[in-house]
Amino acid sequence: MTETGADTETWDVIVVGAGNAATCAALSASEQGAKVLMLEKAPYDERGGNSLFTAGGFRFVHDGLDDLRTDILDDLTQGEVDQIGNLPPHSKQKYIDDIMRVTENLADEELAEILAGQSRDTMRWMRKHKIRFIPMFGRQSFKIEGKHHFYGGVNIEAIGGGWGLVDQLMQAAERAKIEIRYETALTGLIQNQKGHVVGVRAKGPDGFVDLAAKSVVLACGGFQANPEMRVRYLGPGWELCRVRGTRYNTGDGINAALAIGAQPFGGWSTCHAVQWDISAPPFGDRVVLDNYQKHSYPIGVVVNLNGERFLDEGADMRNYTYAKYGREVMKQPQRAAVQIFDAKTIGNVRDEYRIKQVTKAEANTLEELAEALEIDVEGLKKTIAEFNAACQPGEYNPSILDGVSTKGIKPPKSNWALPIDTPPYSGFVVTCGITFTFGGLKINNQGNVLDLVDKPIPGLFAAGELVGGLFYQNYPGGTGLMNGAVFGRLAGQSAGRHST
Repeated sequence: MTETGADTETWDVIVVGAGNAATCAALSASEQGAKVLMLEKAPYDERGGNSLFTAGGFRFVHDGLDDLRTDILDDLTQGEVDQIGNLPPHSKQKYIDDIMRVTENLADEELAEILAGQSRDTMRWMRKHKIRFIPMFGRQSFKIEGKHHFYGGVNIEAIGGGWGLVDQLMQAAERAKIEIRYETALTGLIQNQKGHVVGVRAKGPDGFVDLAAKSVVLACGGFQANPEMRVRYLGPGWELCRVRGTRYNTGDGINAALAIGAQPFGGWSTCHAVQWDISAPPFGDRVVLDNYQKHSYPIGVVVNLNGERFLDEGADMRNYTYAKYGREVMKQPQRAAVQIFDAKTIGNVRDEYRIKQVTKAEANTLEELAEALEIDVEGLKKTIAEFNAACQPGEYNPSILDGVSTKGIKPPKSNWALPIDTPPYSGFVVTCGITFTFGGLKINNQGNVLDLVDKPIPGLFAAGELVGGLFYQNYPGGTGLMNGAVFGRLAGQSAGRHST
């Protein structure tokens, strides 16, 4: 490395990153009496990492609405309560079972146990730091007879979504007198002769600098914004996907840890990727945020540009399929697909379909729709005719797995299978938007980063998207932010205790 400068101050804990996981780590370390410094690669105006681009939803253990009102939704108004028809409880066992089911039983059981087991207490802890929450009325419920019926296990969000979450966390960090240095990127970890991590090398606005610390927490995200790493680990073509969030998550923390012998762990060839508007920019837009996503596909059908269906839109609740269906779109011609709805269902699509930055067409016939969206006309007509003929009778209910399915076609539609037969028809063009990568570092139950023979690297901790082992192939909605908060709090607590 070129000549470096030396920082005159020594910190107890340096946290790399400034999103949800990083800020929870910094707050937790500060509670142990540690002097904490946060390093944010982005400038001030682009702070917050991937967290800012989320809907702010958290999946955690609770016993239903009355339970939530005691400490998490303690400022919910009576008017808001009166809008709720059903907000189901979410048990610890259900939480763990969902993780294991959607990850094909590959998730590390100890990590899953920690996440589910500490989720409720972590939400309580965040609320004590003045993070406010509200039910996800707009995205995780359907109105039935005028009341909101919530579904899918992730029903609570930070007020203001991802933007509000980041803003509230930054205010908490300010109250704790935690310093944040912006435009300061990690370039390496510093070890002493015993192998203990004793600081970081970073590049800030004035060049390279060495920063001394008694421990370091890496919480600076995965490698989803690094096209070379995407192709290396996810496969050919992945340089062409859109990045849903920040441009700054380029694998810096992972690479710095691997360079000193940390153990790679988890689903390196898989990622969280969704159906994303095809006109979206290469990286996340801080105004539109996550509204380029298109997540009402369970109540419609999805076809490629040949007019062919290629996935089971109704395989499960949206929260258990959306993170893997972006990868299915990547496999299609021109990495594109079209979600189609008719007049019976278009009124129930999520708000993100109604923004002005959307690639869509509406037509009174399927032929006109296909021509407008450059879908093979005969292919679409054939597909919809076969789909309609395969739809079976039943009681349609989008807030539950209603079993209203198709028969005799592949792929099937396992729930919410209504014929596409009532004009006007609406089509929305999507591609793949990558959220975060699943491969990362191996940690123990205290948040210590482990080396290649499962021994802790002294002074090095990790949390958030750069921790591997929890998600493989897929992910249950709302576990990303919860994972960052639980393991950020855990890593910060351990780092703080190690340092004081």
